[in-house]
Amino acid sequence: MIYGAIEAGGTKFVCAVSDENLTILERVSIPTTTPEETMKEVFAFFDQHQPNAIGIGSFGPIDVNPLSETYGFITSTPKVAWQDYPFLNEMKKRYDIPFGWTTDVNAAAYGEMKKGAAVGKSSCMYITVGTGIGAGIVVDGKVIHGYGHPEAGHLLVRRHVEDTYEGTCPFHKDCLEGLAAGPAIGNRFETPAQNLPTDHKAWEIEAHYLAQALVSYTLTVSPEKIIFGGGVMKQKQLFPLIYKEFEKLMNGYVATPNLEDYIVPCQLEDNAGITGCLLLAEDALNNK
Repeated sequence: MIYGAIEAGGTKFVCAVSDENLTILERVSIPTTTPEETMKEVFAFFDQHQPNAIGIGSFGPIDVNPLSETYGFITSTPKVAWQDYPFLNEMKKRYDIPFGWTTDVNAAAYGEMKKGAAVGKSSCMYITVGTGIGAGIVVDGKVIHGYGHPEAGHLLVRRHVEDTYEGTCPFHKDCLEGLAAGPAIGNRFETPAQNLPTDHKAWEIEAHYLAQALVSYTLTVSPEKIIFGGGVMKQKQLFPLIYKEFEKLMNGYVATPNLEDYIVPCQLEDNAGITGCLLLAEDALNNK
């Protein structure tokens, strides 16, 4: 039994195949350029291995509604070449096998649920903070989809009193992503975020925005575990600042687990997405 996985990101596609125990046998990284160039290499990889099912976690927005005419498409992405690209349809034309289909962050959430920081829980939320901000949600062991998929990275937040930066989001300017993604930090202080010292004011402002979002997620989704991934969250000094601001904003209204157990770094690190995609492939085959 061979399972396939595609973690389709805006910068690169990671493709992998595993055995029935989800042990990765081979993986490749393919630059995300145009559909023609990138998919040619994706097909070449899977043609070699002929998997029995493939799980796909894609950058978005994507259409996850099976009743929609554009189900399986990448839709209104800022990556112009990929707008309205029928990703899943093209894969199905090439391979007559079952597919799992969701967002890259939903796949990462599923990976952390089954194999990472949320093992033993029935719900979790995975939030990546990097070039953008995205979130995936798993409830009762299932990835959450509705008419669309969660876009919790574009939550509207209240400004920090010392922040005058307009925001980077091309749609909303000062939503969570616009104020707290990596480019916003770098632009606000005119230096790459990773070059800022750990005691810089930037991290207090960042924690202010992220904690607001976490309070909203806790009050609406109430996940058993909130897991952070992405390059910005490798700044470990952020976590104590987030805990402090979260407690201040929540003000005792809703009980949560100990915050150090509730709001945590991802355990699978850079393998969360590809692990989730392999699990989705396994599910797709089992549910065939």
